[in-house]
Amino acid sequence: MPEGPSILIARESLLPFVGKKIEAVTGNTKIDKARLAGQTIRDIKTWGKHLLISFDGFTLKIHFMMFGTYLINERKTTPLRLSFQFKKGEVNFYTCSVQFLDEEIDQLYDFSADVLGDSWNPRKAGWKLKKIPDALVCDALLDQAIFAGVGNIIKNEVLFRIKVHPESRVGKLPDRIRQALIRESRNYSFDFLQWKKAYTLKKHWLVYNKKICPRDHSLIQREHLGHTNRRSFFCETCQICYE
Repeated sequence: MPEGPSILIARESLLPFVGKKIEAVTGNTKIDKARLAGQTIRDIKTWGKHLLISFDGFTLKIHFMMFGTYLINERKTTPLRLSFQFKKGEVNFYTCSVQFLDEEIDQLYDFSADVLGDSWNPRKAGWKLKKIPDALVCDALLDQAIFAGVGNIIKNEVLFRIKVHPESRVGKLPDRIRQALIRESRNYSFDFLQWKKAYTLKKHWLVYNKKICPRDHSLIQREHLGHTNRRSFFCETCQICYE
C-alpha cells in the first residue's frame, strides 16, 4: 500500500495540471464521470494516504489501496480506473478507490494528524495515544486518525529505530519512549520521502523484509500482529516489549 510520502510525491507530480481543464474522462469507475468533464482542477492536496483533487464545489478523493498506481502521459495494460485527458497530457489512475466529497475537506479531515503536513500536532497525537492505553503500538502507528500517512514500512522502521517491540502496550510506554514514537513517526516519514525521491528507499531499510538485525546480529522475527494483522519485523534482542 502506498504510504504518505508516496502520495505526497504523487501530488507534486500532478501539480502542473492545476488550473487545467479536463477535456475528457474515461475509466471503469462507477462514479459519475460526466461530472468531471469540463471541470478545472483548482488544487491538489493530500491527507495521509488520500490524494485530494479539488474542483469548484467538490473534491475527488483517490485512495490507492494496496496496489494502486498512476501514470502521467503513459498507459499500461491494467484496466483504467479513471483517466483525465487534457489539451496537453493525460493522467491515468489504476486499481484505486475513487470517491466524490461534497463537503469542505477541512470539515472532513483532521489535518493535524497528517505526519507530513504543515499542521501536524504532536501534542494532539499524544492525547489520542493516552486514550488507547491497551492498544498495541503496532496498531496505534497504523491508526490513521492519529498518524495519517504511516503505513507498514514506516511502522516497522520507526519501532526498530526507537527499540520498541511491536506488541508493546501504548499505556505501558515510558513518557520519553512515547514522545520518541510520536517524533520519529514524522522524522522517518520525511526520511522515507527523501529516499523515495532518490530511488534509494530499500537501501535504507534496517528491519523491514530483513533477516538479520544490524544492531546485534540476531534473527529478525516476522509475524502478523495486532488487530490490523499486518506483518511486523522485529528483533527480540534489542526491541523492548513494554507490557
